[in-house]
Amino acid sequence: MKFFEYSAKEIFKREGIPVPESYVAVNAKEAGKAAAKIEKPVALKSQVLTGGRGKAGGIKFADTPKEAKKVAKELLGITIKEERVNKILVEEKINIQSEFYISVVMDRSAKQPLIMASTEGGVDIEEVAKNTPEKIVKYHVNPLEEFMPYEARGIAKKMGVEGDMISKMGGFIWKLFNVFKKYDATIAEINPLVLTPEGLIAADAKLEIDDDALWRHKEFAGLDEAKKDEFAYVPLDGDIAVIGNGAGLTLTGMDMINLYGGKPATFLDIGGGSSKEIVGKALNLVIAEPNVKVIFLNVLGGITRADDVAKGVIDVMENAGREIPIVIRLTGTNEEEGQRILTEASIPFETSMEAAARKAVELCESLE
Repeated sequence: MKFFEYSAKEIFKREGIPVPESYVAVNAKEAGKAAAKIEKPVALKSQVLTGGRGKAGGIKFADTPKEAKKVAKELLGITIKEERVNKILVEEKINIQSEFYISVVMDRSAKQPLIMASTEGGVDIEEVAKNTPEKIVKYHVNPLEEFMPYEARGIAKKMGVEGDMISKMGGFIWKLFNVFKKYDATIAEINPLVLTPEGLIAADAKLEIDDDALWRHKEFAGLDEAKKDEFAYVPLDGDIAVIGNGAGLTLTGMDMINLYGGKPATFLDIGGGSSKEIVGKALNLVIAEPNVKVIFLNVLGGITRADDVAKGVIDVMENAGREIPIVIRLTGTNEEEGQRILTEASIPFETSMEAAARKAVELCESLE
């Protein structure tokens, strides 16, 4: 579960992490009122669950409430990476002296939380890692032991901060780790953490919670973000898009593609109770990937009905922006009806995953 910036900042503030004064607005009038409350120049920040909004023009500034209303009209309704802006965070404009980066993520390879910190804040951390990796301090935390404040201060020293900043930076790192642990997060990040004349402030906030732990955090049930993603999607560097209904089935399909000499272009799990609409969205998503040459749709119907899958496939393939071969393995609930629908639409299918995977690889090879 990903949190919008304004929700993440509410949590950070609750846990003792200073954040700027801000208000959420859903229309221009509310944005103007928020700016009037703040009584300072403001930043208007599009609330989306994707990165890169600054580069996409999703963050703008205003000196007066009147200007804030005008800017809000420009931002509301725009699309950033296919996500529509429905809310804006109106926030006091900060007098920034310097910027830092701190985050806690789950390092699955090490099976430990990983703290990362850098004096290079306010930029893409991936670029820092690529060009100047020595500027990123990394520290694994033993999950069986308590993370102590002195350890956080040690990280601050390694960052290169000096004097009383060591204690202040260490305090932020310690509090951010506690947020990560308390809320079962997969990532808790501040980029940038800014130094102002008033002290350190979290100018941005990123928080993602493990979906499997949400039952422990019922206080988030009413949030907009509580609507879980319709599917899990990871783009890869191959040319055969793999879609399955269930993570295990999708991974098995990817293994089959590899076994027969192909390379998966996606991991896309549409889940165990997928509808016709979700199948359609998944197909449109992979069709839009330029490196995808063939689609391998691997469905073993349980809660997901084979006839719904078939209808979703037909709707998309009839209106797709480009022609792309699709190989379907379709069995399970209502399989006879689903297979009949595909047959009438002249769309071939297989009942064996192995046969479908082999066919997908052969099709891809024939297109080279």
